[in-house]
Amino acid sequence: MTLALEIILAALLVLGGLFGLIGSYGLIRLQDGMQRLHAPTKASTIGVGTALIAAALGKVLITGTGSAQEVLVALFLFLTAPLSALYLAKTHIFLNLDRRTLPDTGTGTSWATLDDLPRT
Repeated sequence: MTLALEIILAALLVLGGLFGLIGSYGLIRLQDGMQRLHAPTKASTIGVGTALIAAALGKVLITGTGSAQEVLVALFLFLTAPLSALYLAKTHIFLNLDRRTLPDTGTGTSWATLDDLPRT
């Protein structure tokens, strides 16, 4: 493996670590649950994805063969992170929202997310 490729892999790993650090810091520092949702689902997902790309490229460059493990982990991560964020956001809305403070939708129907809530 050449020096340039090693530098690229090292840069990808450092970049992934920085995104993970930023996501962790945001999870601790942000005040509201809805704000905290963005830190792990966005920054940390990009960080882990970058580390997986570096691992896959490193394996291809060292052994000459690819690996499906990194691809499967990345696929699982990118499919589950948005879904878990969606369910956490809906739970937060259901538990903390006062329906009386919502503006009218202007369509004659209610807010779709709130259809399951009991009226208060």
